[in-house]
Amino acid sequence: MQSIVAKLKKRIHDKGRGFVFTKSHFLGLGSRVAVAKALERLADAGDIRRLARGLYDYPQKHPTLGDIPANYERIALALAGRDNLKIQPSGAYAANLLSLTEQVPAKIVFLTDGANRIVRVRNQKIVLKRTTPKNMATAGSVSGLVIQALRYLGRNHADDKVIGRLKSRLKGDDKKQLMRDFRYAPAWMASIFKQLQA
Repeated sequence: MQSIVAKLKKRIHDKGRGFVFTKSHFLGLGSRVAVAKALERLADAGDIRRLARGLYDYPQKHPTLGDIPANYERIALALAGRDNLKIQPSGAYAANLLSLTEQVPAKIVFLTDGANRIVRVRNQKIVLKRTTPKNMATAGSVSGLVIQALRYLGRNHADDKVIGRLKSRLKGDDKKQLMRDFRYAPAWMASIFKQLQA
């Protein structure tokens, strides 16, 4: 057991602070039970932080505030990696990632090709919401983020200010990707996508 704890600790430290993980990240080091027990020991010793059942991180530190909350996208990616899922930020969170809204939503939603799931990390709720293959076709790309953010804002709120912000955020390759992925977006976004190319 001691050697598994030491190996886990080294691998976690090698990944660096901010790393979010589950036991499935370390199954090559021992049995599921041994890895789970080793993670519990590291959490009890304060080497890692338990975020939720079976979910941990190696927290980033702030000189005065101490442990910094785990990154939501890293949490979702850790869960997706464990269950071999695709994920796509959605709703208010997608809009926030693109700086289209300043408010961090109380509920962080990721679309997924897996089962519906809710994970609570302290006072934050992370929702994995099953969706259609069409919605997942652009998962992990800038176009997926733009499509989901615009869906959240709605046709009537995708004004010149929003388009201006998107233009400043998107690089040339991102704009080309948008046009390639246009077929996955609702028809009303066509004029917005064209304005983003100008």
